[in-house]
Amino acid sequence: MQGARPAGRAAEDAPAVGGARAVGEGGPSSERPPRLSLMTVLDGFFFVYAGVAAVWLAWLLLSQSFEFGWLGVLFFVVFWLVLAYLVLPRLHRILTTIYVPDYFIGRTRTSDGLLGDPVNLAFDGSEAALHAAMTAAGWTRADEVTLASGWRIVTSTLSRRSYDEAPVSPLFLFGRQQDFAYQQEVSGNPAKRHHVRFWRTPDGWLLPGGRRVDWLAAGTFDRAVGFSLFTLQVTHKIDADIDVERDHILATLTAAVPSARIEVLHDFSTGYHSRNGGGDTIRTDGDLPVVDVAAVPVRTTEGPS
Repeated sequence: MQGARPAGRAAEDAPAVGGARAVGEGGPSSERPPRLSLMTVLDGFFFVYAGVAAVWLAWLLLSQSFEFGWLGVLFFVVFWLVLAYLVLPRLHRILTTIYVPDYFIGRTRTSDGLLGDPVNLAFDGSEAALHAAMTAAGWTRADEVTLASGWRIVTSTLSRRSYDEAPVSPLFLFGRQQDFAYQQEVSGNPAKRHHVRFWRTPDGWLLPGGRRVDWLAAGTFDRAVGFSLFTLQVTHKIDADIDVERDHILATLTAAVPSARIEVLHDFSTGYHSRNGGGDTIRTDGDLPVVDVAAVPVRTTEGPS
């Protein structure tokens, strides 16, 4: 096993070390509580006021719309569709262009620019070997997102019919969406599934710390269907402990593919609690397993010579 630490960790650790020295010195200034300024108080007040006002406005819109009977219901549905699928995504796209870093920080991004699921797996090997390993481990390749596949996942979710190849929403890394994704449906329920997205790394690209890998992946478990906290869109809600899903993927691979070798980059990122692009809570210990599938046998379609 081999440990690696991103180059940026030293800079992140430095303030914490400096803070520890300040506390240890025990000077009077180190114990002085922060002063509250008038601007800080006003900023906090208007932040809370704006939130309460937005909730009150939404309630008024909801209550008033139903006074018009079914026409009001239709108006509310149209309002939600415009808000969730047009206004909020465009607003997030503008804002995240300003404040979300456009370089690798171990997180994917949604199509709206929000930080998505963490990168929690890496792979070495060809694309054919990776497909062979995932198939042998009992995973099904997800369909591409199209109008037909989107409609099928809606109908299968409402009717609770199985859809093993259900598409996954696009997440972006290196400025492009995943190359492909694999999944395992749970008990024939399309609302619950294990799934993992894969991105081929650019030529010559190295992980922080200098490690070269061929693929990066983000694996999470869909536990239910709900609404996004940030856009109000209908989406899958993921389980918070993404390390459990990471370890599940590794367990299926090691059980089915004995030739796969695993090297863990311990503390690749700081262990943290955060939220993904749908507003779901996520937590991880920061380890990054690298799975070498280069030796996995690949079936060819060529006939005997």
